[in-house]
Amino acid sequence: MEQPGSSRRSVRDMTARFDCLTDAYRCFLSGSCPSERAADLACVIFAEMCGRVAGEDRGYYHDKSVELTCISLTLVEKITSSLTAESLTPEVTSYCVEILRVLFQDMDLMSQLVHQFQAEDQTISHLAAKSVSTHVLYDLHKSGTVSPVWQQKCVQLFHRSSPCTELDACLWSLIEVLKRLLKGAHQERSEILEKLLSAFDSSLSALCSKFLPVERKAVTQRSVDLTSSTHRGTTFYLLLELLEVLTASSFICGTGVCLKSQRLTYIHSSALLTTVSSSSEHFVKKRVLLLLKRAVLQKAGEDWALGEMLSTGLKHEYFSSDMSILAQSVLQAVAADWLLSVQAESVSFFGGTSLCQGGEGQKPDCVMLRAVSLLLLKSLELHIQTAAGTARGMHFQRDSGQTVLQRHITAPVSLWATGLQSVTEGYGYLQTLLAFLRRCSVQMTEVIHCCCWVSLLFGEQDDDMMEAAKAFLSIFLHHRVCSGLDDFAVLEAACASGCNPHCHFLLLLQSISFDHSILLDFLISTETCFLEYFVRYLKYLRTDWQGFTVTCQRVSLTASCGAAVSGLTFEWKTGTRSCQNQVESGFCFQPTTLIPPVEGFNSAPGPRLVEYDSSDESDPDNMEVSEDSQETWKRHMGPEVSLCEQSGFSDWEVKQDTCSPPISISQTEHVSSDSTELRSDPISSMERRPGGSPLPVGQSKHSGQVSCETLARAMFCLSELREVVTRLQTKKLFPYNPSSLLKLLAQLEKYSQHSHQVTSQ
Repeated sequence: MEQPGSSRRSVRDMTARFDCLTDAYRCFLSGSCPSERAADLACVIFAEMCGRVAGEDRGYYHDKSVELTCISLTLVEKITSSLTAESLTPEVTSYCVEILRVLFQDMDLMSQLVHQFQAEDQTISHLAAKSVSTHVLYDLHKSGTVSPVWQQKCVQLFHRSSPCTELDACLWSLIEVLKRLLKGAHQERSEILEKLLSAFDSSLSALCSKFLPVERKAVTQRSVDLTSSTHRGTTFYLLLELLEVLTASSFICGTGVCLKSQRLTYIHSSALLTTVSSSSEHFVKKRVLLLLKRAVLQKAGEDWALGEMLSTGLKHEYFSSDMSILAQSVLQAVAADWLLSVQAESVSFFGGTSLCQGGEGQKPDCVMLRAVSLLLLKSLELHIQTAAGTARGMHFQRDSGQTVLQRHITAPVSLWATGLQSVTEGYGYLQTLLAFLRRCSVQMTEVIHCCCWVSLLFGEQDDDMMEAAKAFLSIFLHHRVCSGLDDFAVLEAACASGCNPHCHFLLLLQSISFDHSILLDFLISTETCFLEYFVRYLKYLRTDWQGFTVTCQRVSLTASCGAAVSGLTFEWKTGTRSCQNQVESGFCFQPTTLIPPVEGFNSAPGPRLVEYDSSDESDPDNMEVSEDSQETWKRHMGPEVSLCEQSGFSDWEVKQDTCSPPISISQTEHVSSDSTELRSDPISSMERRPGGSPLPVGQSKHSGQVSCETLARAMFCLSELREVVTRLQTKKLFPYNPSSLLKLLAQLEKYSQHSHQVTSQ
């Protein structure tokens, strides 16, 4: 039994050590050296790492010992991080370097820190992991070496793959080291990153193989209990965090060596999808979907990068195959009714979690719905691009007996032949997705027109909405090229699957109240892919003006934006009935020029698309938006341009001039000679009655007038956008060269004016 005198001495010693550590911490915060010698302070710190004070009054001494250990760990982390940041005066820097030399070289503190990973107190375990990660980073920046003690412990636990506090601490420390390396601006970042990942490559692959087996049978057996307990759920969540960091590191390395550990998200994508349907933990399912969504969008690390970590634009050698693996895994899972097993109900509520009885008041988790939707849409887009690239590669092989022009002319036939199956299947996937959304969301069941669900689901996320619109546009253009149908039938099928790009663009304009300033914000901002989507859509619109005008005429505007999205009345009038009944059309569109197929993935380095650097290189026929050019824009922009908030769409605030008076069916005037400058004149194509007599564009044989209010507002918005961009360009205030964009907008204005002249005659 401990004597009262020795107990009092222990309390005094403990109080003295506490005062010593807290005084030292205050001195470092103020930028001064503590009064104790560096070696003495190091001894006090080390002493608190080596055990607990024994005694009868276990509760009191244990609590005090834990407190001292936490302070010591915090002090070590503070000293090391300050040295790494080089934020100390020379005198304090020398003092701190001496402390770390004594602790890590003379006393081997790293072994004690790693030993604390298995502490029962999770606070101590976490602080130890934090201190270790900080010192590992310090060593990497100083000497480029990886701590052998830490590496050995992590490799050992990764191979053992048994969920425990020690494994969680190893995972967290590695994640923290990788994140801070990726966010840093170190000149040798890629080399350090490669050296670090090489040390853990095989062990990380083994860890993922245990938690995410590649074989489907093993996945089904193992995934049932992967997250069944709280501890397993925590370990699995940390593993998902690590997978995202590893995926982000592959974008940083660019064309450098890409290790297997950096590709684990793609390799195990099928098992990750199975986890979504089998896990009982909502946060795990949500985290998996966000990981896969960011992987397919190439936005891994967007939550913690804070704009500092940008993709180099150069892809590693496995990039195309990895993206193809992910896309195929998603499509195969959806084809196997994976969506039926995905539960997207939100279980998080203010103040905790709650289970609603009888399903009343249960709302879907919109983050999960957006992730599932984008995952499927981008997978379809990737599948189409890969198939198109393969077909072009097979077709455009050098042949001495065939000219370049001949190969170009026969290319669409080859694409049509190879893409027929994906054409018939692509819209089937979209119908499956729409059925999933309607099952999960009551709002989706109220949607009358299928194209409206994009605005309804993505209305609050500008970046996701633009990605979805761009994916829809790629899917639609592929169907348009490969289906062999005329333009009206293509648009009719697109509307039935929610894939009509005209509808999506008009709904976007409605959601922003036809405000050109918001479109300008989108064009300038680098936070969304709006510029790429906008350019591609305008190029398509240039070849299908008739489809756009008919879409505008069939949109019945309502009094509010919410009603316009959820209760939009939209029908393609065909004869006496709508196309929703799939009856024979009373009119049709004349086929227009085919859009070139979507570019396939190219793993070769260099810009994928034409840049805006020079107006001499800007050509509306070859105009695309490169990923590298966005880097240029950001450099010119300086501070980020804030996006305007999307306002509600209430009664018309501005009364626009409507189109010309109603036109009679007998008016069949053709295009005037003044418009011959348009090299492709989609306005001149006339609809025809079954007997062959022409009808004006957008008018069926049962309609007496054409309502063009939507068309007028849309074109007025685009015209204002062109004018303001022109003014900014003239004053050299626009962040890039918009000449090609302005040419497209000017051409569309000519189409609109010419259409107005034809209908007014």
